[in-house]
Amino acid sequence: MSNELISYDPAGVLLPEHGLAPDALGQLASKLEAARTEVFDDARLFASGGEAPAEKQPLDAGFHGLPERLLDEYREQGSASEVARIQATADRLAGVVDRAVVLGIGGSYMGARALLEACCHPYFNELPRAARGNRPRISFEGNNVDNDAVQGLLDLVGRGAAAKSLEERWGIVVISKSGGTLETAAAFRILLRHLQESCGNDDAQVANLVVPVTGSSGKLFDLARGLGCQELYPVPDGVGGRFSVLSAVGLLPAAIMGLDIVKLLEGAAAMNEHFRQQPVGENVVLDYTGICHLMEVERGCDVRLLSTWGKRLESVGLWYDQLLSESLGKQERGAMPLTVVNTRDLHSRGQQHQEGKRDKLITNITIGSCEREPLAIGVSEQDHDQLNSLAEKTLPEVLRAATQGTNQAYREDNRPTAELHLPQLNEHTLGQLFQMLMLATVVEGRLIGINPYGQPGVEAYKKNMNAILRG
Repeated sequence: MSNELISYDPAGVLLPEHGLAPDALGQLASKLEAARTEVFDDARLFASGGEAPAEKQPLDAGFHGLPERLLDEYREQGSASEVARIQATADRLAGVVDRAVVLGIGGSYMGARALLEACCHPYFNELPRAARGNRPRISFEGNNVDNDAVQGLLDLVGRGAAAKSLEERWGIVVISKSGGTLETAAAFRILLRHLQESCGNDDAQVANLVVPVTGSSGKLFDLARGLGCQELYPVPDGVGGRFSVLSAVGLLPAAIMGLDIVKLLEGAAAMNEHFRQQPVGENVVLDYTGICHLMEVERGCDVRLLSTWGKRLESVGLWYDQLLSESLGKQERGAMPLTVVNTRDLHSRGQQHQEGKRDKLITNITIGSCEREPLAIGVSEQDHDQLNSLAEKTLPEVLRAATQGTNQAYREDNRPTAELHLPQLNEHTLGQLFQMLMLATVVEGRLIGINPYGQPGVEAYKKNMNAILRG
């Protein structure tokens, strides 16, 4: 597994028209470095237990040092560490169920889904168990209130029918810091009832098949204790939901899938070190933040397209959409993030991106190499499609040509593009990418004077929904 760092290239933004001057990032360097210092100060204040000033509350800066803390504990305490215990729980659960239902909403499930799609087989759930490395299928619920979707999941798990074999047995990982999020709580109650029936109402068996990830108090914590769950993992204090992917929130589902969670944390720690050490112009976090900010304030590009070249990073983009929207979409400000998948979306949105309003900054996410052997188009006796002339071309070559051709067209029309490059798609690079985007979001918040933590708009909808239901 390569430990090479991801890279960022803004050359396609340095355009004679509709882009930035070559020295624009350098002119912003002092402000970016000041924002970086503030991020470090926030992390130290949080770690010391000090009281944050009113304008910085909440100060959920605990995500920053989480990778190093978990890794240090793992190296020092071994099997007693949280990482080792998460792995042990994941292995135990994988040995007794063939489907793990992950319940959560927002940041409580989006990171796990992104990891499944990016690092596991593209058709993971459809493979035979042996081809999945004897890991369970993964299903996600509790992220909406879609009656038919929940009914469909109940069809899959057998609607409470007694499980007679490993292939019929399933379990639940329920993730909610407070336990008060209605979508997740309602799904948990419904699914728990069917799980209890499938276990013949054997309380001990049910307790072994339910693993909660929650706060140190609250509704879900109390319910987990009432069920007798012996394995319960924390959402750390000072780590908000959308910043929690590198805690048990993301690590436990990842370990159940069979992913290397140590490599995930090591990638994030490597990005922390890069962020700490490198100057503007060589710092992925600061350069990405600076370019995005400058394009918004100087060129009015308040729509940020994360253009993933290939299907496997789409859910990473959706995770980032939530991160940026909830963190900086406040005080009538904040860019609009959108995720597109190319070449697919070139046939649906490409026209607008090429010739629509000049309000968009496109960041291409590219991957250096594919995992599987490249497929060639091949020769056919039926050459009505006239592809025999391309018979030796492989799908990765076609994708590269599409990427280069699209970006050339954008450059010719002075449409700004940047590139975020991942050398490979694996746990180490995903750890880097998650941490890089979280750090960039916080740096931008400090740069523009918006607290990136807290989510007042989301809390308002929750309050109103519960008032309507209980009124």
